[in-house]
Order: sequence, then structure tokens, then C-alpha cells
Amino acid sequence: MSQTPTLKEDYSPLYFLAALGAGGLAVSFFMYLNFLIPRPGAPMATADILLIWTRANIAYAPFIIFALIGIVYFSYKHIALLVWNIRQFQLFKQNPAYKALKCSNGEVSLMAIPLTYAMSINVGFVLGATFVPGLWGVIEWLFPMALLAFFTVGVYALKLYSTYFMRLMLEGDFNPTANNNFSQLLAIFAFSMIGVGFAAPGAMSTVPLVSALGIFGAVFFTILAVTLALLKILFAMRDIFAHGIHPETSVSLWVMIPILTLLGITAIRVTFGVAHNFMGLTHGANWLLFLLGSTVLSLQLMFGWIGYKIMQRVDYFNIYIHGPTRSPVSFAIICPGVALFVFGFFFLITGLVANNIVSLYSPLFFALVALLAWVQWITIRTFFTLSKKLL
Repeated sequence: MSQTPTLKEDYSPLYFLAALGAGGLAVSFFMYLNFLIPRPGAPMATADILLIWTRANIAYAPFIIFALIGIVYFSYKHIALLVWNIRQFQLFKQNPAYKALKCSNGEVSLMAIPLTYAMSINVGFVLGATFVPGLWGVIEWLFPMALLAFFTVGVYALKLYSTYFMRLMLEGDFNPTANNNFSQLLAIFAFSMIGVGFAAPGAMSTVPLVSALGIFGAVFFTILAVTLALLKILFAMRDIFAHGIHPETSVSLWVMIPILTLLGITAIRVTFGVAHNFMGLTHGANWLLFLLGSTVLSLQLMFGWIGYKIMQRVDYFNIYIHGPTRSPVSFAIICPGVALFVFGFFFLITGLVANNIVSLYSPLFFALVALLAWVQWITIRTFFTLSKKLL
């Protein structure tokens, strides 16, 4: 990242979405290891499981290496872009453009910062699980640390958003003519990311107190996200119908795809946590997970199709992705691809395989995995296109 420019007043907090996208891609490669390799005795793939399985199935070593390279490379990109953004943001705060941002609808773009920090915690968790042997043996000591980390990011996110929200309530200076998009959903995206982070210890910890704290945190931020989503979507649709959608921010229509992925995974994790730690069950209700996954995927496809047709009509892809026009908000297009890929894996395993609709490692199973891999490839290609143009 040494050749990445210093933007100063031209900087936008939305550049944090570049780091967010890289982190999401790192997590996406972990999905191959987590769902395609048997992991007896652990709810997720670990370094020990990978070593044992690879030695017993040496022919699959290239596949394992491919996934590990993807994790390492995009984790590096995430960290490098995160450091660059933090430096750029500190310089940006010294410019009048920052004060102007704090007095406009665009103040919500600051929520990209806690959103990316929450992703950083997930990336660290993936790196630890994948490359640190014996880590799972002390995982119960790490879960409280994860809860503390997400609590810290959650407090930061609440502070940023409450400052913005209170300003609007006290001064009433929200500009509806600049709200003809779904950009306000960035805050909901951040709260959903924090919620799913809390849900991980809630689902995997065997200590009732730790699990309960994780589930409570997940429920709190999920309820906050859903409540705000209903409010913001209604206002956004009103302003879109009144003024027409803003072409540059039309990509925000796809922000609901990662939000739905995070809410869906949170619900799955909370279901597992409640079943294991409070009901004494070895697994949740598989039929319920199929219905949940079907609902989330249906909504994602709906928002995906509508967003695609709108962006196609305003020529978004030719102008803001492949054309010369520079727009940091275009990095938001990475998140939907990652989200569809990740939730696709969750639905495939917990919804289809668990209910014996698709057999594990069958031709149909690998055909669906190939479809998900195609989505991942398109997303990676777009990430490099935007990085070359904007960074």
C-alpha cells in the first residue's frame, strides 16, 4: 500500500469499505475449509483439524493450499487498507470537509469505521483458527476477549450513531432530497456486523454465562438493526419515489444483501446456542433453519434483482465500476457478492444438507459449490478493478 495516495480533503470514510471488502473475501475463503472438510469435535475448522485431514487425504492438499493463500492474501489486504484508512481519516479530520460532513446526511458514512473494525475482529478469529495449532484447546479463554472486543466496537458505533441521530432530532436538518438511496442503511450494516460477532461466542461457547452474554449482545444489536432498517427503508423509498434514485448511490440498494446475511447467520448461531446451552439439544431444528435460510435467500435475490435492474438502467457498471468516474461508495458492491457467497454456504449446509435435500459431496452439492465459487470470482475480479482505479 506504499503507493496508495494521500487524499486529505478528497477522502471519504466510505474508503473503509475497501478494507471491509478485503476482509470479507478473506472470510469467504475460510468457508471452503469450514464447510467442506469434516470437523468432528469442533463447530468450526481449526488448524489441528486441517493438519490431520490433509495428512489423511494428501490429494486434497492443493485445495487446502489454495484456500489458505486466499485467506492470507486478503487478510493482508484488509490490514493494509485498514491502516491506510486510519491514517487518511486522521488527516481528513483536520480539513473543513470533515466539519461539512458532520453537518450533512453524509455523517452516517462514519459508521463504515466500526463496521470495518468488527470485520477486523472476524479476520483475526479466522487467522487464529486456521494457523494456530492448539488454539481450540483454549478457546473458552478467548471467547470473553472476543465479547469485550465486540462490546468496545459496539459502544463506539453507538456513540457515532447517537451523535448523528440526536443532531437530526434536535436540529431537524435532514435533507430528504439527498436521501433518494439506501445509504442510510450503512448504520444498520454496522450494527448487524456487531450482532453477528456477539453471536459467535453465543453459539460456540459451552460456558452458560459466556453464551448468554453473546446471545444477549447479538439480540440487542439485531433488534436495533431491524428497527432502524424498517424506519430507514420506509423513508428511503419515500424519497426515491419522490426524487428518483441517485445514480452514484444506486449500489446502496444491494446493501440489504449483506445485512440479510448477517441477520440470517446471527439467527442460526443464536438458535444453536440456545439449543446447546439452554435446551440440552445436540442440534437445532433443521426444518426451521431451512425455512429461515429460504426466507433470507429469497429476500436477497429480490433485492439483488431489483438493484441490478436499477443499476443497469442508470448505467452504473459502465460509469462507476469500469468507467473513469471515481466514487468511493462503489466499494460497497464487494459486500453483496461476499455476503451471497457466505450465506449460500450456510444455507447449503444447514438448510439443504442437514435436511437431506442435497447429499454431502454429491454431484449436485459440488454444482452448487461451483455456483457459489463463480459469485466469489466475480466479486474478487470487481475488487481488483476498483482497487486499481480508486487506490
